[in-house]
Amino acid sequence: MSTVMNIFDQNAFGVVELNDQVVRKVDYKPQLLGSLGLFKPIYSRSRIILIAKKENTLQLIPTSATGAPPEELDVTGMDLRPFRTTRLAKGSTIYAETLQGVAALPMDEQVRDIQSEVADRIGQITDDLELTWEHMRLGAVLGVVYDADGTTVINNWFTEWGITQAAEVDFALATDTTDVRKKCRDLKRAMQKAAKGVWTPSTRVCALTGDAFFDDLVNHKQIKETKLGNERAPALENIEGYSSIEIEGITFINYRGTDDGSTLSIPTDKARFFPIGANGAFQVGYAPAEFFPYVNQRGQEKYGMIIADKDRDAWRRPEIYSYPLFICTRPEMLLRAKRAA
Repeated sequence: MSTVMNIFDQNAFGVVELNDQVVRKVDYKPQLLGSLGLFKPIYSRSRIILIAKKENTLQLIPTSATGAPPEELDVTGMDLRPFRTTRLAKGSTIYAETLQGVAALPMDEQVRDIQSEVADRIGQITDDLELTWEHMRLGAVLGVVYDADGTTVINNWFTEWGITQAAEVDFALATDTTDVRKKCRDLKRAMQKAAKGVWTPSTRVCALTGDAFFDDLVNHKQIKETKLGNERAPALENIEGYSSIEIEGITFINYRGTDDGSTLSIPTDKARFFPIGANGAFQVGYAPAEFFPYVNQRGQEKYGMIIADKDRDAWRRPEIYSYPLFICTRPEMLLRAKRAA
C-alpha cells in the first residue's frame, strides 16, 4: 500500500496539475458574470488591499488676470480604505483503504486510476469554488457580497462608501400604456450621472431579470408593437427563456441562477441594473496564500496542493485555496426595478 500512496508524491500531482484538472459537471453552474469580463484583476502581495475612491466631480474654472497664478487643482477628498481579502478553502481526503484494489494493478494503471480519483475530487472542489466566485460577483454587481449562508455580509459596498441605495423603479409592466422605453432611457441617464468619471463611450448597461419581469417585458404592448413592420422583428420574435433582449441600449438578460432557485438568483419580479465597461467600477483582488512558499509573492486566483498524513501514512488530501475580494467602487450606479407595484 505504501507504493500506491507514494504515487501521490510524484510530479504528476504537483500544484500546476491540480489547478488544471478537467472539471466534472454536475448541476448547472452559473458563469454569466464571469464571462462578461466585468472584474479587473488585482494581484496583490498582501491580504490587505487598499482602495482609493475619489468623486472626480467636474468644476468650473474662474477667469483670472493675466500673470496671476492659475487656480490649483483640488486633490482633496480622496477616500483611501483598506479591505481584507476573504479566504476560501476546501479539501477532500482520499484514504488508503479506499485504494486497496489499486495495489494489484501494474504501476502505469495504478497511476491512471489514482489520477482519475484525484481529478474527480479536484473537479468537484473546483466546481464549488467557481460557483462561490460567481456568487461573490453577483453580490458585487448587486452592491452587497454575502457569505455562503446567504445572510452573513462580507462587504456592503453601499455602506462602505456611504451611499444610500436608490429606490426601486416601478416599470409598471402590468399596464399597457406604460412608456417602457422612456423608463429605460431615464434609468440609463440616472446611471450615467451617477458614474461621475468612470463612464466611457464603450460603457453599456446590463440588467439581470427574474422570470416574471422578463416575460412581462418582452410581452408588453409597447415592445410587441415594435415588432410590427420593423427590420428588427425577427430578433424580437420567438424570444426564449434565459435569453436576452436589447431595449433602448439596455441589455435585459433573463438570469439563470442555480437550479435550487435560491443560491444564485434574481427574484422573479425584479431587475438589477449594472454597467459593463465602466472604468474601474468592478475589480477583484487576489491575495497570496498563507503558506511559506508564497510569502511576498503576487496573489493567484487559486492554489492547489496535496497534504500527506505524516503520522500514519493513511491518507492524502487534495486541497484548493483562494483569497479573493470582489469590489464595487461605484455602488451609486447600481439601480433596481420591479415588475409592477
